Amino acid sequence: MIVFLCGDVMTGRGIDQVLPHPSEPRIYEAFVDDARAYVELAEAAHGPIPRPVDFSYIWGDAREELARHAPDARVVNLETSITRSEDYWRGKGINYRMHPDNIPCLAAARIDVCTLANNHVLDFGYTGLLETLDRLKKAGLKTAGAGRNLAEARAPAVVDLAEKGRLLVFGFGTETSGIPPDWAAAAERPGVDFLPDLSDATAHAIVETVQPVKRSSDIVVASIHWGTNWGYQVPSEHQRFARRLLDGGIDIVHGHSSHHVRPIEVYRNKLILYGCGDFLDDYEGISGYEEFRDDLTLMYFATIAPGSGGLERLRMTPMQIANFKPNRAKPTDAQWLTGVLQRASAPFGSHVALAADGTLALRWE
Repeated sequence: MIVFLCGDVMTGRGIDQVLPHPSEPRIYEAFVDDARAYVELAEAAHGPIPRPVDFSYIWGDAREELARHAPDARVVNLETSITRSEDYWRGKGINYRMHPDNIPCLAAARIDVCTLANNHVLDFGYTGLLETLDRLKKAGLKTAGAGRNLAEARAPAVVDLAEKGRLLVFGFGTETSGIPPDWAAAAERPGVDFLPDLSDATAHAIVETVQPVKRSSDIVVASIHWGTNWGYQVPSEHQRFARRLLDGGIDIVHGHSSHHVRPIEVYRNKLILYGCGDFLDDYEGISGYEEFRDDLTLMYFATIAPGSGGLERLRMTPMQIANFKPNRAKPTDAQWLTGVLQRASAPFGSHVALAADGTLALRWE
């Protein structure tokens, strides 16, 4: 089974403004009150963006790469509200939304699962979350990590791959990623599957949820929005928590929230992605933290053995975000990203090399 994974897909704000059905551009940030300002910043950095773009535009070269690798399932962290609601979450500072009529942009990349346990899915309140869930369901997209109540937020997205078994995706989020604790789903309240901590008890509770629904041929992904935006250091509690999940029967830990890629570990032949970076965003032209090159990102293609859930191969395609779309990274940028990921991952026993076809290949001890 080949699973495509990537980091944060942020189709709101500036990106929403160039799609065929832009939302009202009024936003509620301290220094910017019009979402079109982010379009202007991106154009100042990389040149004009046609408006409106078609729905496939925002995937750039990624669609061809997806066709080349032909993954059995495609999983992204969708970090925006999809709503017409004007009830923005007061005091939050940044509020992302995409107009519901722009939802075909997700279908353009044939996304199977959108994980929603992140710090932007309730940016326009409970009304916005409920509309997001409804719109995604009507579009045929499966969701994990958020729901109309706690039971729904904890339920996995299930992708049935016939003779290859099923892919089960569970979504979780932590306060360290910027998720307000008030967003936690409850028995009779919508919200996200919020992790109060990364203790052994919390890991055990997740395992207890997964084990009754996992079949012998299933592959289980725990998709977690956690940690800070910048830096390559992996907190020890993240490593301990991820390993506890894998010990309990989860097959892949899909971490995200950081704006750039973070280390990779293979533990007992199971894959841990500590941070996948942003995959689509409207950050072009914004200064600060240039040393992390948050414009460089990766498409992760993991080949997983059905039954054992073991990692057989991981190939990663380096991309660069420019003009609100991922473009194939230049060879010099791919080499730079290879070096960064190699240095960050080596302490975890993982080694990254640039292959002849321009992808990054993982070798592990």
